[in-house]
Amino acid sequence: LRPPTVIGQFHTLFFGSVRMFFLGVLGFAVYGNEALHFSCDPDKRELNLFCYNQFRPITPQVFWALQLVTVLVPGAVFHLYAACKNIDQEEILQRPSYIVFYIISVLLRIIFEVIAFWLQSHLFGFQVHSLYMCSASALEKTFHVTRCMVPEHFEKTIFLSAMYTFTVITVVLCVAEIFEILCSRLGYLTSQ
Repeated sequence: LRPPTVIGQFHTLFFGSVRMFFLGVLGFAVYGNEALHFSCDPDKRELNLFCYNQFRPITPQVFWALQLVTVLVPGAVFHLYAACKNIDQEEILQRPSYIVFYIISVLLRIIFEVIAFWLQSHLFGFQVHSLYMCSASALEKTFHVTRCMVPEHFEKTIFLSAMYTFTVITVVLCVAEIFEILCSRLGYLTSQ
């Protein structure tokens, strides 16, 4: 079952191919070995790991994979419901109960994307700096604050900006899809 709107179909294509490809291929290339190349002064393995865990409480790839799965769930639930009830694509935009259920799934996608945007901004910020100041006083008494080098910080900043952009595009597409549904429903009601 395809999404009942043109914008919904474009969203599925955009979301399914471009965003997942970008995350899967480029995300691994940019963030794949970050922990191995993250080094602090002095360069001790336990200090590097301690500071890296402070720098990245969750790896960006895991965060974005969770975001993708979470955003896909409302649409998947709707399509599962439609498949179980043998609802075809044209029926969705004709029956008010199906329209309401579908719009709720789109609104949930918007809510999950906004929450993910907010979480991403708090976890990763909007820019990756080349130096990270790590508070290592809990690890050893001799180190209070140590400097750590972040590898490929410029590439990570570009990738981070792209992931914010994908989130904004997805939200805009979801809002446009709701307007498309409401306009087509208005057209359907006025033609009868």
